[in-house]
Amino acid sequence: MSTNQLDKKSEAWSALFSEPMSELVKRYTASVFFDKRLWLADITGSLAHAEMLAAQGIIGADDRAAIERGMAQIRSEIEAGTFEWKLDLEDVHLNIEARLTQLVGDAGKRLHTGRSRNDQVATDVRLWLRSEIDLISDLLVELQTALVDVAEQNVEVILPGFTHLQVAQPVSFAHHLLAYVEMFARDAERLADVRRRTNRLPLGSAALAGTTYPLDRERVAVTLGMVDEQGNPQVCQNSLDGVSDRDFAIEFTAAASLCMVHISRFSEELILWMSQNFGFVKIADRFTTGSSIMPQKKNPDVPELARGKTGRVVGHLMGLITLMKGQPLAYNKDNQEDKEPLFDTVDTLKDTLRIFAEMVGGQLNPATGVKEGGITVNALAMEEAAKKGYATATDLADYLVKKGLPFRDAHETVAHAVKAATSHACDLSELPLAVLQGFNASIEKDVYECLSLRGSLNARNTLGGTAPAQVLSQIARHRTRLA
Repeated sequence: MSTNQLDKKSEAWSALFSEPMSELVKRYTASVFFDKRLWLADITGSLAHAEMLAAQGIIGADDRAAIERGMAQIRSEIEAGTFEWKLDLEDVHLNIEARLTQLVGDAGKRLHTGRSRNDQVATDVRLWLRSEIDLISDLLVELQTALVDVAEQNVEVILPGFTHLQVAQPVSFAHHLLAYVEMFARDAERLADVRRRTNRLPLGSAALAGTTYPLDRERVAVTLGMVDEQGNPQVCQNSLDGVSDRDFAIEFTAAASLCMVHISRFSEELILWMSQNFGFVKIADRFTTGSSIMPQKKNPDVPELARGKTGRVVGHLMGLITLMKGQPLAYNKDNQEDKEPLFDTVDTLKDTLRIFAEMVGGQLNPATGVKEGGITVNALAMEEAAKKGYATATDLADYLVKKGLPFRDAHETVAHAVKAATSHACDLSELPLAVLQGFNASIEKDVYECLSLRGSLNARNTLGGTAPAQVLSQIARHRTRLA
């Protein structure tokens, strides 16, 4: 088939068919207007394939040079926005191949030797996703760093820790923020693991059964950087699995879903903390909106929208799992539907991480070199809230245990003390010593140190605890890890 025939008839298999594809089916089956974002991965994979074909003597050096010359021009055209994407050519692969053949003639037709669009697209998506994982990993570092920065400024700030959204025990606000740093650190670990399995080469699997040409698949893997930590090439070992596997896309979307769940949890806290009923923090105005009818409102739209987008990403995960559940080996057209949910998951996660890093840590002022904006903490409101729920009750129980009382008995004794404080509308620390001694004679004046918020905080000086000394140690650990 000539270049013109390929361009006009649009199907690389046209000679077999007696009638052209209907316009409706053409629009229904085309993917070019969303998979064209794979263009760089497609060119990169094709150049590595051409290099290998020439090294194996399957195509000549002149053909390889022509392919490289044509691909360089195509890249320039796409980057300049002058490349004409054609619906008739269905997808990114045929669009680039048709233009290459138009530019360099028969050499362009030889490029597809030893491969199919099945292994080609599987390779392209892996290459594209690998680079996106790297970008997302960098954004996770930025967000963690922003949280650590805010934490370092608020080590001594006391926040009421909650269980069941009831005041439980006092914690350092920094300690609370570092809990999210731990979550996002695990997200980064998961993505690194997903990247390892994504970074395997399907190319050379051809349509499903491999190829009769003497391909050097490991050479292509090395060229494309699809290697392990020791530099060993990573190649899909079964051609059927190579063309039909989308585990890596599902794994990525699962990891992205969990990351968004962590963002959603943080969003919920920001929404609560920003409300007038809490008043713990403020975020910069550029991350909020007003009301069309209530002029006093400042709404936390960014956290709310992130909370909503989490459902969207989790929905993409469910869609991809459902997409694959009924497919027999090997490749099926169903797999075209893997791209839009995957692309949207990547875009949503990147945008969310980027905006949260700035919303938390602020924006760098190029004139001063200092970050401005970000979270503003109302330390007084946090501490006052911590005083309202008898947050040091457990400390009183621990005090009694150290005096020799069994914990269950101490727990019961403190419950009576809390009941008395409630009836007197005061905190435990405000009960007279004589009243406290009425519950247990071993209570002495030193009890007031453990009943103070600061004393409670300092007492939890074990690994992973909320004591400022432990929090500073954790901040140092995260600084080293994120450097």
